[in-house]
Amino acid sequence: MKLWIDADACPKIVKEVVYKASGRLGFKVCLVANSYLSIPSSPLISFIQVDQGADVADFYIAENVEKEDIVITADIPLADLIVKKEAIAINPRGEIYTEENISERLSMRDFMQELRDSGMETSGPPPLGPKDKEKFTNALEKILVQKLK
Repeated sequence: MKLWIDADACPKIVKEVVYKASGRLGFKVCLVANSYLSIPSSPLISFIQVDQGADVADFYIAENVEKEDIVITADIPLADLIVKKEAIAINPRGEIYTEENISERLSMRDFMQELRDSGMETSGPPPLGPKDKEKFTNALEKILVQKLK
């Protein structure tokens, strides 16, 4: 099992939770991003810098993820690809994407994009807070316990 992070927009607090869990439980982590990221010095943690461009990191992750892997992403289309490959996709707020909820998430994303394209200003999600970190940590721990039995 490998845990992938769509790292271009992944919050620092989420990455820190993953680094600690990796050190404690011994699983590999791979961050993928368009620009250089500083990562902890660990044989379990790697970084892949992909070319600039929309969705280049997403495509890299989607091409390389395997069925037993976990992907952390806020990108709904990437989450959809991950779910279709039967891997686990979780967002930085601790929501696990499933076959049952991904279609609804894609529809809402497309609807919000249509609103923005028509000139309507929409706000993004609020910044992550302590409750979001706790929810993410709990969801990740639950997944890891199941995966690493």
